[in-house]
Parts: sequence; structure tokens; C-alpha cells
Amino acid sequence: MAGVLASVDSRTQLVGQNRLELLMFKLHSQQLFAINVFKVQEVLRLPKLVNLPGHHPHVVGVAHLRGQTVPVINLAQAIGMPPLQPGEASNLIVTEYNSTVQAFLVGAVDRIVNLNWEDIMPPPRTTGRQHYLTAITRLENQIIEIIDVEKVLAEINPYAVLVDTSSLEAELLAAAKDMEILMVDDSPTAISQVRQALEPLGITLHTATNGKNGLNQLKAWAADGEQVPEKLLMLITDAEMPEMDGYSLTTAVRQDPQLKDLFVVLHTSMSGNFNKAMVEKVGCDDFLSKFQPKLLAALVEKRIREKIGQA
Repeated sequence: MAGVLASVDSRTQLVGQNRLELLMFKLHSQQLFAINVFKVQEVLRLPKLVNLPGHHPHVVGVAHLRGQTVPVINLAQAIGMPPLQPGEASNLIVTEYNSTVQAFLVGAVDRIVNLNWEDIMPPPRTTGRQHYLTAITRLENQIIEIIDVEKVLAEINPYAVLVDTSSLEAELLAAAKDMEILMVDDSPTAISQVRQALEPLGITLHTATNGKNGLNQLKAWAADGEQVPEKLLMLITDAEMPEMDGYSLTTAVRQDPQLKDLFVVLHTSMSGNFNKAMVEKVGCDDFLSKFQPKLLAALVEKRIREKIGQA
């Protein structure tokens, strides 16, 4: 499988085209699951695992990969299914999220497919596994379930989201209470984390679950006579979203005369080096790796100072 993973250079060609690549795999049955290839470092046969004392129940051990100790998560168990038993047919998907490297224990690895984000839909609001799905799609008459890896990782290693505002001067805190931010993200986990981080500042947080909805909201404000770049302190957008991704959303914002001056922050768990390159390509103003509450707060503080003339 190592040869099937495209290089970062080739993946960047998808950016701005509202396309993505999914790595598909199986757990227990013939049901296909997927994650975005952007987050995958490599796929390999299950190596020898070393037990990790005091580990989380979903962590089956650690693997030593090229001098790096990588925790291995039983993905089936983490999304509420019976644990996958490691065996000869097992594989590891090694990923990078939020600047950390971890591997997921899976069954058979199927293939990589190139799709349009318009074909990626939110999961149905039903009971069951959808709690751990960020999206679904259909391929060759089969439903593909795209796993909300951010939620899985947040449950295994919860992020600290409290931000200390005691050092901020009263003028800054007073100004923050009149500020508004639009966050566009399909992950309830990510939205909750940002909301908690911004809550001590009193900033109003508007949300949309994909780029299409976010763009519609921006255009609706503009149609109502709002000066959107002045109304919003910033637009915070995820990269991966159903229907329209964050890169395409940013491109659309830059092409709209009423929105083009909006301050746009790419906020994603994908590889930092990759996204820093994409910030320049699609015209974002800044990049934040999920989830770094102190860095988010620092950027918000900087923007508030610019707004009130303290920059």
C-alpha cells in the first residue's frame, strides 16, 4: 500500500477543485469505512505491538516505526463496535492529526478513491454508529462511512480548552464582547472546543456545518446590507467538509467583492506543513492546527487589537 499513497505535491493539485481522496478499509464485516488520505502517512501490515501499561482501553499497544513510538488504537472498539482482534490479516493506518502521530488497527485495506466533496453528505440523524461518523458517501452502490477521527482522538486524549483571560486588559475584554466569528466545521467536537475556548472572551460564535452553508450565510448577511468583513472578526474554516471544503469556501470568498476582505483562518487537524502551503495557494490569512486553544486565543487577541487600533 505504500506506493498507492500519493505525494503531498500531487495531493495539492486537488485543492481548490472541491475534491478529496479517501482511503477505504474494513473492520469486522464487508462494510467499508474511510478517512481522508491527506491525514495518512502510511499503511502497513500489523507489526509486533508492545503493551503499554496504564493505557486507555481503546489503545492496544504501541508500535516502533522508524525510531518513533506510535500508539495503536483499536478503531472498531473506539467507535462502539466489538474490538478487532489483531491477526495476520490486520493492518495499521498511520496518521497525523493535530501534529501528533498515531496508528489505527483495521482489517483489510481496500483502495484509495478520488471523489468530489459534493458527493460527500452528512450522516443520517439516526441512532447507532453515526455518532462517530463525520460523513457518508456512496460508491458502486455501497455506502462508505467516513469516521470522525477527531471525536475518537478527543475521547481517548481529551483536549484542555480553558483559556486564561486574567492577563488581558479591560479594554480588550470589553471590545471582545462586541465581536463575532463564523466557524465552519462539520465536526461537533471541533465546534464545541472552539466555543469553550472563546467563551471567556464573550465573543459571539456563529456556526455552519459545511462550506456551502457557510458561504450562504456570508452572502445572506451581505444581501441584508451587512459589511461582512467589518461584522466578523474572522472566518474560521475547517479544510474537510461535505458538499464544499474549506479551500473552495476560501476561494469563493476571495472572488466575491462583498466578502473578499474577510480575514480567513484555516483550522484543521491535517498536516501542518501541507496546510501552510495551502494557506498561500487559496488565499487564507492564517493557519491553526486543531486543537491549540492558546494559539487560537492569541490569534483572536491579535485580531481584536487590530480592530480597535492597538496593533
